[in-house]
Amino acid sequence: MRKLTMMIVLLTLVLSLSACAGGGADAPEKATEAYLNALVAADADRMSTLSCADWESNAMLELDSFQAVEASLKDMTCSKTGEDGETALVTCQGQIVASYNGEDTAIDLNSRVYEMTQAGGEWLVCGYR
Repeated sequence: MRKLTMMIVLLTLVLSLSACAGGGADAPEKATEAYLNALVAADADRMSTLSCADWESNAMLELDSFQAVEASLKDMTCSKTGEDGETALVTCQGQIVASYNGEDTAIDLNSRVYEMTQAGGEWLVCGYR
């Protein structure tokens, strides 16, 4: 009986840990939101940690394009819209508002579908379509 109890406890622990490794049902969306927040905050270190290795140089180029402006997010919400193999597809609503010399330009977030992949149990931006 004791052996059976130990096996049940061990199985429960393993299942709990594997559920945590996925980062939760909304993890790809939250990682996309964190990436966009890092972009408008001009936080290169954070963008780097939120990007897969293949996308990191592109993320830095994207960040460079916002260096001369003040940027903020307006009404951002992101949701998982599908999967492509092991890639989660995330679409966001809202805008990035870029200000330069007192002039605002709104960039719609819904023009991209973010490709999110998992590495080390974390969801990372690995491109967009």
